[in-house]
Amino acid sequence: MEHLKDREILLGVSGGIAAYKGVEVLRGLKRAGAGVSVVMTPSAMEFVRPLTFQTLSNRPVATSLFDLDQESRIGHIRLAETAELALVAPCTANLAAKLRAGLADDLLSTVLLATTAPVYLALAMNDHMLANPATVENLAVLRGRGVHIIPPEEGFLAEGKNAMGRLADAERIVAEISRHFEQVAENAKETGEGTLGLLSGRNVLVTAGPTIEPIDPVRYITNRSSGRMGYAIAEACRDAGAKVRLVSGPTRLPDPAGMVVQRVTSAEEMLGTVLEHQPLQDALIFAAAVGDYRVRNPSRHKIKKSGKPTLTLELEENPDIAAQVGQRKKPGQIVVVFAAESRDLLRNAQKKLESKNADLVAANDITETGSGFEGTRNRVTLLRRASPGAPAPEPEALPLMEKSQVAVHIVRAVAGLLSPRG
Repeated sequence: MEHLKDREILLGVSGGIAAYKGVEVLRGLKRAGAGVSVVMTPSAMEFVRPLTFQTLSNRPVATSLFDLDQESRIGHIRLAETAELALVAPCTANLAAKLRAGLADDLLSTVLLATTAPVYLALAMNDHMLANPATVENLAVLRGRGVHIIPPEEGFLAEGKNAMGRLADAERIVAEISRHFEQVAENAKETGEGTLGLLSGRNVLVTAGPTIEPIDPVRYITNRSSGRMGYAIAEACRDAGAKVRLVSGPTRLPDPAGMVVQRVTSAEEMLGTVLEHQPLQDALIFAAAVGDYRVRNPSRHKIKKSGKPTLTLELEENPDIAAQVGQRKKPGQIVVVFAAESRDLLRNAQKKLESKNADLVAANDITETGSGFEGTRNRVTLLRRASPGAPAPEPEALPLMEKSQVAVHIVRAVAGLLSPRG
């Protein structure tokens, strides 16, 4: 449990009979050295008084959005922003449904909606509520958004029967939270120094995924991009403290938690969205695989076979999103582009660095086995723009690694390029 020492945990307690077990979860976190701020729902206070949690946490317990004294001393936004991890134990079916819908009608749901920290929900509810299709769907959606679910156990319920739905043992819950921070520490070791706080307060826009261009209502032109690299970068920027806007083409990936996600389809849509938000960004990272061409005149109706052995489509160039952003780049704004090449990697990447007016290029050879599109790993070389009057920095060749690890290297490079605030 040493990985919990000095970690800042937000403990939410919702209104089930298992609320009394939240006390044991709090004690376990405190014994491991974590700092814990407790938020209770009004229903939770019907089962356990706030004084119990206050005494054990040595901090005031937050209970109401409309208590001026609590807001002046605690502040629900500060609670959301200072937490390194948010844990709800117990989490009822009602709270899970509110989180799925994005409701914020009490202090706990408001804090959970505002936080960008990882969220863990330790479930506790009646077995029939747990199996209800609405609850099953709600939990599936939350998992897809990146929320971690600690499932309940089978045991003696308040209804007087043995069934699935009892809150997991406090030691198991604390161990799960400890494993999270252990993984964070391992990732930091694998990628060198960590990124915590490197982009704190920065606005970062990331593009990801492919674009698709219609041929007719049935067919379209696209590419092999899965979006994994861009999503990994967006999550790494979020974990480094940035306020992230992810502009994504069509992918099968769930929306990452803790950021604004805007879904687009075509290159034109992506261009419009990026240019709309460019002025407020400190950095823009273009990981999307934008189609170079589109059909000049897509058919309004499905194209039928005409008996001819060939079909000719007239293509026209799509807008160059990164180049247009580079032309509009304001002082201090950082632009990062990707160069997916099949030959002359460094020469083509250097040309892209200059033609896009970019500050950093992540170049990858798409012919290398196990790297690039559709996979989970990538091998990139980072090329930085030379400062005026200085020689060009040497390319930084990274080994083949998981895309999440590549993303950390890119975040560190971006942080090094950004000018200090003030």
